[in-house]
Amino acid sequence: MKTTLLVISIANPILIGLYKDGSLIETIKSQEKTSDILPTIVDEILKKESLNEIIYVNGPGSYMSIKIAYIFLKTLSITLEADFLALSGFDLNQNSPIKALGKKYFYKDENGKINLRFLEDGEIIEPFSLPQKIDYSLCLQDTLPNYQLPAV
Repeated sequence: MKTTLLVISIANPILIGLYKDGSLIETIKSQEKTSDILPTIVDEILKKESLNEIIYVNGPGSYMSIKIAYIFLKTLSITLEADFLALSGFDLNQNSPIKALGKKYFYKDENGKINLRFLEDGEIIEPFSLPQKIDYSLCLQDTLPNYQLPAV
């Protein structure tokens, strides 16, 4: 039986799902910072489960959270010899705009390109959610962070 950890840390609250053979069996939510809570949650999970696979949202979103999640989870995947995959944040929030910087948001245009813009009047931001089943067709082998904005 394959056990998968899926981490959405690009927005608050952080969402962590534990999956057995691709089906969600446990959900963990936290309002704490990724750097403070991710190691604690993973430690608790590892006390009761052996992970075969780790999936994380590689962006776009909070730069610091993406960096922390990537370094921590990539190191964990190497240590555990677990597969490591990524997902786009847009795949877990119904393609809704994602908070970027200040009052700007990332959004996907009709061609799938990610851009920045202000929210339109009345525009609704959908929350991130863990899928009941992992759709592996959306998973990316390229797990590097997808920051979107150039370095300052």
